[in-house]
Amino acid sequence: MSWFKRTEKGINTPTELKRETPDGLWYKCPECKNVMHTREHKQNAYTCIHCNYHDKIGSEAYFSLLFDEGDFTELDKDMISGDPLKFVDTKAYPDRIKSTVEKSGLKDACRTAYGKMNGQDITISCMDFGFIGGSMGSVVGEKIARGIDHAIKTKTPFLMISKSGGARMMEAGFSLMQMAKTSAKLALLEEAKLPYISLLTDPTTGGVTASYAMLGDFNIAEPGSLIGFAGPRIIKETIGKDLPKGFQTAEFVLEHGFLDFIVDRKDLKDKLASLLAILK
Repeated sequence: MSWFKRTEKGINTPTELKRETPDGLWYKCPECKNVMHTREHKQNAYTCIHCNYHDKIGSEAYFSLLFDEGDFTELDKDMISGDPLKFVDTKAYPDRIKSTVEKSGLKDACRTAYGKMNGQDITISCMDFGFIGGSMGSVVGEKIARGIDHAIKTKTPFLMISKSGGARMMEAGFSLMQMAKTSAKLALLEEAKLPYISLLTDPTTGGVTASYAMLGDFNIAEPGSLIGFAGPRIIKETIGKDLPKGFQTAEFVLEHGFLDFIVDRKDLKDKLASLLAILK
């Protein structure tokens, strides 16, 4: 068992000189399980260099990818949810909001900003799944509505990036009203003859899918995104049948006519800029 013994004497490394790999240096793809350097993963638009798996990212990453030089102006950045229903589950709703703000660094599940994308002015609203599952509450609806108002005022195209588990149960009917509110605002955008592009990312479900996510002049998606209203398990239990292979993936939805095209995140900025140039 000599391989367990140090054969050369005099080799001593002080504890303070021993080095360990820093946390966050490597990224392991959840799909193919291959490992890559975190910097390489980021430079590849947060997609796997081996299998092209699109990792879930939030508004900060999308704004950095889409706005020229990552330069943008955020709208209504300090807007935060109230507690109109005095809702309590395992904790009071205000306490849940407070803890989520501290944990995520976000004020709610949507951010809206404007700036230039390949030299073209654009207004973008982007959802964050890291804030209570990207749930759609009053703040989300109001930020999107104000983003559309800004697009109309400045005569700029509007891009909506959806990533959500659906309506926020803590706000009940107030949450559901955001579906009608945002849809009505989009009708005003259409009257102003301004382009609306809806990008569906993983996952886009529930009331978000049933409203603004599917109302784009162009509905596009990232590869492999889960897109649907109710989840596959609920549908399977309701109809009592096995679901088709790839059910509710972006590719399945595209094949059945609910999407215009699927775009790789690495090509997203150029594709959007080209599309908007055509629509001018």
